[in-house]
Amino acid sequence: MRTLVVGSNSFSGASFVDHALASGHAVLGVSRSHEVAGPFRRYRNNPDIARYRFLQLDLNNPSDHEFEAVKDFGPNLVVNYAAQSMVGESWEHPEDWYQTNVVSLARLTNFLCGLDSLEKYVHVTTPEVYGSTPDWISEAEPFDPSTPYAVSRAAGDMHLRVMQREKGFPVVFTRAANVYGSGQQLYRVIPKAFLSALSAKAFPLHGGGSSRRSFIHISDVDAATMRIAEAGRVGEEYHISTSQLVSIRDLVSQVFAMCGKEFDVDQSSAEDRPGKDAGYFLSSEKLRRELNWSAKVELPYGLAEVHEWVLANRELFDTLPWEYKHRK
Repeated sequence: MRTLVVGSNSFSGASFVDHALASGHAVLGVSRSHEVAGPFRRYRNNPDIARYRFLQLDLNNPSDHEFEAVKDFGPNLVVNYAAQSMVGESWEHPEDWYQTNVVSLARLTNFLCGLDSLEKYVHVTTPEVYGSTPDWISEAEPFDPSTPYAVSRAAGDMHLRVMQREKGFPVVFTRAANVYGSGQQLYRVIPKAFLSALSAKAFPLHGGGSSRRSFIHISDVDAATMRIAEAGRVGEEYHISTSQLVSIRDLVSQVFAMCGKEFDVDQSSAEDRPGKDAGYFLSSEKLRRELNWSAKVELPYGLAEVHEWVLANRELFDTLPWEYKHRK
């Protein structure tokens, strides 16, 4: 199996590279930046790394030469993690989010339509397309996006639905809620909370941390994504989620407690971002029933793994920014 991982520098993309190599695939990773380095390169110690190749490719400004290199690789499977993310920041320059998540996606998938080798395209999208969900929802839930980021992802998903229906494009969709694990970007809530606790720096708790989320470990997401790639039905959508909910306030308190600190909620409350959804309650019953998947990593064990990763790389992380830096 020849697998193209689009967005291989992302946390989830780099982790899936590792998983795909361990599953016997030959892998081509593409991303707009130079290959991710150090403790963020989750596949760096993979014994099958000889089956991996990296190609720098900016989907917003691709060259014919770069697309030709992808064609020469002849991917059977494409898993696309590439997207302009970060919800709050999408209000500031929404055109960048639409360019990457809609226009560049349309360009990429139009190119992939011409590849005879392609058997399956897995589109890694987001529960943000649903807006806030008051109860557990299935994949049939209608879209109700509440931020420019969510609108851009919903538009991209709808484009792919049309591509599948009218052109037979072999797309299958995944939506995972709040993925975490070692190797994640430092501006994400769990690594940032650990770093804040270890350094005694303030951790801003937007909206008082009352919103509830279902956090799922990256290894469980990788296993689900591979199962969907192998046996998911074309045109279908699959939620990847646990059934355990935790408020952001309680999550951060657990992180601080692991570091021997007490989290002061009153001193940490900050104004909530516009359009923030109160919760995403994704039912993964379809994935469990059809593809015999289940989550394995409980939250305390997953947090302990991230804690060890942060401690092992603390000296480096203290020199890196903990905030998101926007790029067009």
